[in-house]
Amino acid sequence: MNFKPIKPKKVSTQIADQIRTSILAGEFNPGDKLPPERELAEMFGVSRPSVREALNMLAASGLVESYQGGGTVVKSLVETSAGNTLSDLIKVERERALDVVEVRKGMETWTAYYAAQRALPEDVRKLEEIVAQMERNLDGMKPSQDLDANFHIIIARATHNVVWQHLMQSIFDAMQEFQNSVWRAVYITEEDHRLLFGQHQAIFLAIRDRAPERARDAMLTHLSFAEQRSSLYVRQTKA
Repeated sequence: MNFKPIKPKKVSTQIADQIRTSILAGEFNPGDKLPPERELAEMFGVSRPSVREALNMLAASGLVESYQGGGTVVKSLVETSAGNTLSDLIKVERERALDVVEVRKGMETWTAYYAAQRALPEDVRKLEEIVAQMERNLDGMKPSQDLDANFHIIIARATHNVVWQHLMQSIFDAMQEFQNSVWRAVYITEEDHRLLFGQHQAIFLAIRDRAPERARDAMLTHLSFAEQRSSLYVRQTKA
């Protein structure tokens, strides 16, 4: 028999294991900040150096990233160590953003479908708050691109599927600059803003009413419209 002596785990390893489990269980979403070192030390009943070592271990494995004075942020599980190469590709070749929108049509019709089945009351409340703010922004045609992005991310989270959450966060991080440009260039009339609001409202109502097929169809309608406008923007910038 080749039994080996049992080695007790270091405190920092145990801390890292617990935080890793929470991240993989979806208790922390991509972009969320972990509690500060001091709070984590109190939660675990350990010293701050042990917490710091655990966070360094998680950073080395690519699960989190620490910023000087900015805390520790959960990373997307599909990010690369070299950065978000999808974002770099879109910057170099804007037409590739249309490929991403096409992929979103496939993915997000199903996130809407599953969100309509699985959304918790707090998920529905968050979506309702976003839609209400979008409606308020119609007065004066205030931009809603940040609300728009958050709306789609919350739907992905409402599936309570960790893979959907991380995939969608990575796509939106990569598309952020492009989407902001599209908003400024082609969503410029009151009719445009009202069309977008109506589309988001239809998606929200379907999820609230637990109507998966209706949510999927509403999302497809919205993203087909977004695809048309994104194509227009790309053509304008090439002219």
